[in-house]
Amino acid sequence: MPDEKSKTDNRDRGRVAGDEEYEVGYLASKFQLTIPEVRELIRKYGNDRDTLEREAKALGNR
Repeated sequence: MPDEKSKTDNRDRGRVAGDEEYEVGYLASKFQLTIPEVRELIRKYGNDRDTLEREAKALGNR
C-alpha cells in the first residue's frame, strides 16, 4: 500500500518543542544532561534539532 502524501501533519521533526516536557526529557536522557542544561541549550542555540544534538553531545562529553 503506498503512502498517502496528502495526509501529513504540520509538525516539524527538525525542531525541538522546548515547552514540551517529553522533548526536553528525551534530550536530557539521550545525552545524560539535566533538564536545566537542556533548557539552557535551547535558550542559547534555538530549537533546531541537529544543532541542539551536536551541542548536547559536546556538553555531555565534558
